[in-house]
Amino acid sequence: MTTAPLTWQQLAELTDFAIDSVNGATNSQSRLRLFGQTEEDVRVTLFRDNHAWCPYCQKIWLWLEEKQIPYRIEKVTMFCYGKKESWYKQKVPSGMLPAVELDGQIITESDDILIALERVFGVLYLGMQDPRITSLRQLERLLFRAWCSWLCYRAFIPGQEKGNRQQFIKIVALVEEALGNTPGAYFLEEFSTADIIFTPYVERMNASLYYYKGYSLRKENPRLSAWFDGMETRDTYRGTQSDFHTHVHDLPPQMGGCYSNGEAQALANQEQVDRGDWFGLPDVTYPEPENSRGEALQRVIKHRDNILKVNPADQQLFDQALRCALTKMMTGSICTPPSGSDEALRYLRDRISVPRDMSIYAAKRLRTALEETAALVGEVQPEPIPVRHRYDQNPANFIAG
Repeated sequence: MTTAPLTWQQLAELTDFAIDSVNGATNSQSRLRLFGQTEEDVRVTLFRDNHAWCPYCQKIWLWLEEKQIPYRIEKVTMFCYGKKESWYKQKVPSGMLPAVELDGQIITESDDILIALERVFGVLYLGMQDPRITSLRQLERLLFRAWCSWLCYRAFIPGQEKGNRQQFIKIVALVEEALGNTPGAYFLEEFSTADIIFTPYVERMNASLYYYKGYSLRKENPRLSAWFDGMETRDTYRGTQSDFHTHVHDLPPQMGGCYSNGEAQALANQEQVDRGDWFGLPDVTYPEPENSRGEALQRVIKHRDNILKVNPADQQLFDQALRCALTKMMTGSICTPPSGSDEALRYLRDRISVPRDMSIYAAKRLRTALEETAALVGEVQPEPIPVRHRYDQNPANFIAG
């Protein structure tokens, strides 16, 4: 026997999740961060992408959060998922992200932004131009190039795939060595600019290589694993951290393509990332918060009307199916959705974005409930997520944040 889905009112009574977006923990919904100070103290505006997919934006975002610099946030559309806003092109003709406005001056290029911020607000342990940071910045670029060579180019020549893998592993060994030079988890004696520089692309390497190449960066490299664990103790990082599913599908249009080696482990990993079990992925290790289900429910309720509108299914059918999934997530009761709603539920499953929509564990709970509910009525999968662009995630539909 299955239960009837809860009404939206009944579901709303099951969550009291709320965040202090201005003075609380790092979060992707904020438009203003004060850290207990006043709006008169704000000298910085950060222009970043709507979906929190841009790695260079994450770098500046994380630095500002760590230094607790009061700042405003203006969200801009990346080229791969929509038209660049005209007001932004007037400020930044190139349309590049990120940018900051510091005391009225526009600065682009993430490294230049950090150097400018350091001059005004001080360094994070050591500055961008310190020799130790410079050396680690060069190592990060070596790792980035080795990753791109392996991930973003098809292997047409015999042995090319193996060679690219070996080159990446060789550079990762240098990163492991650098991490071994200090007693703690971070690149230097304390958390520093170096950790912020490595964060965006190492996070994306961890996701993309697992999915496309069957290689687990976190499992294969103990010091990098300890580094990730150290990062996850920080609320600042947890607030900007994304998950495997989000990254592997937002990267192809940004990188110009990501190519699977087609090996058995890669294919198995792809199945897991796309269809579960999401709790078994090596993308996060800190304990699941008790309010993860409540967070997921609150975020769905906030955007319910647009979630229903952009789904390709009939709204009445999807409304009932979605309430079935949320009922399952919040109560554990089996709730059979309408026949033919499996595709609609999986369409939403595939478009949950971390951390734009919710945190990692909230997304895992919601994806699991959507998949388990869809499986009750069928195995129909939605159209594949685009790889040349992400216009299916046009931020205009969810501009309220």
